[in-house]
Amino acid sequence: MLDQELEVAAKLTREAGRILLGIYATDFGVDFKGASDPVTEADRRANEFLVRGLRERFPGDGIVAEESDHDGDAARAQRCWFVDPLDGTKEFIAKNGEFSIMVGLAIGGRATLGVVYQPVGDKLYRGVVGAAAAELVIGDSRRPLRVSEQAEPAALRLVVSRSHRPSHTDALVARLGIGSERASGSVGLKVGLIAEREADLYVHMSGRSSKWDACAPEAILHAAGGRFTDLRGDAIDYRDPQLENARGLLACNAAAFAGVLPVVRELAAGAGF
Repeated sequence: MLDQELEVAAKLTREAGRILLGIYATDFGVDFKGASDPVTEADRRANEFLVRGLRERFPGDGIVAEESDHDGDAARAQRCWFVDPLDGTKEFIAKNGEFSIMVGLAIGGRATLGVVYQPVGDKLYRGVVGAAAAELVIGDSRRPLRVSEQAEPAALRLVVSRSHRPSHTDALVARLGIGSERASGSVGLKVGLIAEREADLYVHMSGRSSKWDACAPEAILHAAGGRFTDLRGDAIDYRDPQLENARGLLACNAAAFAGVLPVVRELAAGAGF
C-alpha cells in the first residue's frame, strides 16, 4: 500500500536535503516574509525541486507547498501532498542542525503517508498509516518506530520549541507534574522524538502553524501508534481550505492521551482557542 509513493517521497526529500546542505555550508542571505518569519534561498530552491518532482511522478495529485502559491488543491483533490521544504528555518539560520524537510500525503482529508528528513545526521522518519510501516532510517540502518507506553502524566517527557519557550509551557508542566523537558527545532523532529520513544508529548498552543507543518509528522506518529490532533482532540481535516492550524497541535503517545487531553483543552480554552 502506497509503497511507490513512500519511496518517491523518501528519495525526493534526501535529494532536497543535499540542496539544503549545499546552501547551509555558505554565507547565505536571509529575507523575511513577516516580522518573525524568515526565508532563505534554501527554502525556495528545495520547494521548487520537491514540487517539480511530485508533479512529474503523480500528475493527478494536488500539491500544497509552503513557498508556492496555493490554488485550492487542499479542498479539491482526493489526494494532496503537503510540502514543507525547510521546517526550522530559524535553526537553519542558527546552523544548529535541527531542521528538516517534510513531505506528507493526505487522502480523503486524512494524513496517510509521511516522510521527515533531517539532512544533518542523515536521519529519516517515514510511515504509512495502517500499513505497520513506521521506521527510522539513518544511513544504511533502519529500525521500526513505536511510541512509548508511558501513561502517567508526571512521568511524561515533554518536547518544546528551541527557538522560543511558549507562555503555556510552565502552566502545562505544573498541571501535569512533568519533570522532564527537552528542546528541539522543527515540528517534524519533535514529533519524530515521540515516535522513537525519546519523548512522549508535544503541545503547540498557537495558531501559527500550517497544514504542511502537520501532515507528514501526523502520518508518521499515527503509524507509530501515537495520537496527533488539534488542541480539542479533534482530527485535522486536510481538505479544509484554511491552511492554518487555527486550533493548535497536540502530539502524544496513545497511552497518555486520555489523561493529557482534558488539561490541554482547559489551558487552550484559557488561551483563547
